[in-house]
Amino acid sequence: MDHSERTEIREIFAASAQLAGREITVCGWLRTLRASKDIAFAALNDGSCFLNLQLVLGAKIPDFSVLRKLGAGAALRARGTLTLTPDAAQPFELHVMECVVEGACPSEYPLQKKRHSMEFLREIGHLRPRTNTIGAAMRVRSAAAFAVHQFFNARGFICAHTPIITCADAEGAGEMFRVTTLDMEKPPRTQAGGVDYEKDFFAKPTYLTVSGQLQGEAMAMAFGKIYTFGPTFRAEHSYTQRHAAEFWMIEPEIAFADLADDMALAEAMVKYVLHSVLERCSEELRFFNQYVDTGLLGRLQSVAGARFARLSYTQALELLRPFSDSFRYPVAWGCDLQTEHERFLTESIVGAPVFVTDYPKEIKAFYMRQNDDGKTVAAMDLLVPGVGEIIGGSQREERLELLEERIRAMGGDPAQYAWYLDLRRYGGCPHAGFGLGFERLLMYLTGLTNIRDVLPFPRTTGTAAY
Repeated sequence: MDHSERTEIREIFAASAQLAGREITVCGWLRTLRASKDIAFAALNDGSCFLNLQLVLGAKIPDFSVLRKLGAGAALRARGTLTLTPDAAQPFELHVMECVVEGACPSEYPLQKKRHSMEFLREIGHLRPRTNTIGAAMRVRSAAAFAVHQFFNARGFICAHTPIITCADAEGAGEMFRVTTLDMEKPPRTQAGGVDYEKDFFAKPTYLTVSGQLQGEAMAMAFGKIYTFGPTFRAEHSYTQRHAAEFWMIEPEIAFADLADDMALAEAMVKYVLHSVLERCSEELRFFNQYVDTGLLGRLQSVAGARFARLSYTQALELLRPFSDSFRYPVAWGCDLQTEHERFLTESIVGAPVFVTDYPKEIKAFYMRQNDDGKTVAAMDLLVPGVGEIIGGSQREERLELLEERIRAMGGDPAQYAWYLDLRRYGGCPHAGFGLGFERLLMYLTGLTNIRDVLPFPRTTGTAAY
C-alpha cells in the first residue's frame, strides 16, 4: 500500500462530493466493529475531527478473517473507494479493498464500547484523548487558543514570551513552586544557619511563575499593547474542581488605558473566541450540548451576542444581600466573592455576563490602582453563567509613591520590586490589563465542570502523572 498518500477524515467530510468514487487511503484507530461471516462495518477515527468514517470490509479482501475479529483501539491503514450513501444514517462510507493493521490492540484495552466515568478516564490520561469527550475538549482547546492569537494579532498586539522562572511574586500570595539545583538532603548553609541561595544556580531564590503580568507591563511600556499566553503555576493545596497547580493564562497589557478600556478589550476578546469556536467546533459543541450540558449551545450563542453588564462591588453586594441566608458563605462588605456568589449574581440576578468593579483594596493585589475613595481599587472581574469568574483585571497603579506605600502595607519590600518601580520612574503612564485563566474559559465553552478534563495532563494536588 502506498504510504505517501493519506486523506484525513476531516477532509472527507469537507469535500465528500468531490471525493466520491475516488480511491483514497485513510489511517486511524478503530472505535467499533460489527462483523458477520461475509462483511464487517468498522468505525474509524483519526483525530482530525469529531466524526468517524465507516469502513465496509467485504469477505474477499485480504486477511478478512483476521480483520473481522479486530478489537477497539487497533491502528489501521485502509485503501478503498468512497461511496455516497444519502439514504443511510451516515452520508458516505469507504468500501475497502485493502486494510493493514499498523498496530494491534489486545482485548484488555480499557476503552471498550461503553460509557466510562470521567473519574476512570483520569486514571488513564495517556489513552483518554481517544474518547469522544476528551477528544472534543482538546479540539475546542486548540480552536480557542488559535482564536486568542488571531484576536490579538489582528489588533496589532505584540505576543510576549515572559519568563517561567522568576524571582517576582506577581500575586503576593506566596503560593509559588521553588526552583533549585541545591541538594535537598544537605543544602549549603549561611553562617546564620539558613539556606545559602548564593550557591544555587541563579544565586538567589527563584520560583515557577504565577503570572507574566509584571514582565508584561515592562513590555507594554515599550510596545503599547502586548499579550502573553503561557503556563503558570500555583502551589495552592486545593482539591476543588476549579483549581490546578499548572494552568495556562492569557494576559494582555495596554498602555495609555484605564479600567473601561480594559473591560472593553476583555468583552471583545471573549465574544471573538466564542464566535470562533461556535463556527469551527460545531460537531464538538453539539456533542457537549447533548451529553454534558443541554443548555450549553443556547448559553454560548446568547452570550456571544449580549452586552456584558457592569456593576460595582458595592452594588453587587446590595443585590446579593437579600439572598444571604441561602449562601454557604455570608455576604458582607469586605469579603471576597465566592463562586456561589458569582454564579448567583450572573445566573439568577443579572442573567448575563457581568463585570464587577471597584473591589476593596484589602482583598486585591498590590499593583492595582487605588481609587479616590481610599477604600477600593480600580479592579474588575468578569463573571459568566455556569462558571463564575473567568477574568480578573485592573488598571495598574502608575503613581510611584502610592505603589511603594502599597507594597509596604502588604508586607513587601519595595527594593525587591526596583525594576518594576522603574517603570513608573522612567516614562510611566496609565495602563491596564487582565488575566484570563484559559481552562476556566474552556470549562465555560464545553460545559465540563472539572478543570482536569480540559487539561491534557492535569497537575493537581497530589497528582503529577505522565
